[in-house]
Amino acid sequence: MQHTRKEQLEALGRILETLDILRVKCPWDAKQTNESLRPNTIEEVYELAQALLNDDAADIKKELGDVLLHVLFYSKIGSEKGQFDIADVADALNDKLIFRHPHVFGSVHADTPEEVTQNWEQIKLKEKDGNRSVLAGVPAALPALVKAYRVQEKAANVGFDWERPEQVWDKVREEIDEVSEAIASGKKDDVEAEFGDLFFSLVNAARLYGVNPENALERTNRKFIARFNYVEAAAKQQGRRMADMTLAEMDELWNEAKRTL
Repeated sequence: MQHTRKEQLEALGRILETLDILRVKCPWDAKQTNESLRPNTIEEVYELAQALLNDDAADIKKELGDVLLHVLFYSKIGSEKGQFDIADVADALNDKLIFRHPHVFGSVHADTPEEVTQNWEQIKLKEKDGNRSVLAGVPAALPALVKAYRVQEKAANVGFDWERPEQVWDKVREEIDEVSEAIASGKKDDVEAEFGDLFFSLVNAARLYGVNPENALERTNRKFIARFNYVEAAAKQQGRRMADMTLAEMDELWNEAKRTL
């Protein structure tokens, strides 16, 4: 359903009023703080991410509502502390969007998504309250795979990148050799370090070929889970436990799963 802008604003107004009431009359809502809400916020974002992966419109709508509640809740707490309210949040976001899109609201030219992204990094460094270094804006708490992609992306946006995508494969092969050498040395810490370097180079390769590594790995995770579940179910139909089967027998069912899924 497509609502008018007036209807959209009225809906936001209703949820703000509801939150005001809950903050006063509900014991649970009344006692919440930034610190107490933070773990729930992280969980809600992951649930939204799952709904997006499933491409489930009804679930996406629900999870977006849960995330929006947290945005409004933090804004409510900020208002109670005399720091900011939702209008300040919205105005700051609007100002930032306009400032970071000079190719739309100004005279800068950017005809491709890549040019827009490169401009963003340069603009963010110029912002009054922006980051003082290229990589400072990457959250320290990001999962390692996502963080690797973001730091590489940011570095590339200021020109620190391979000249041609195919050049990265020499680095990948070099890292594979170094993993093998570390394994041969028997030094566990070196093995971990070299695996890290290998993963980092593979993330770089994915980025250079226009693939988001998080999405790619999650796609493979889901495929593996579906096929493994198939093997497990097939084994049960035969009255057997996977733990009692030979690897060859499980491989036969795995190949059947590959043909099916």
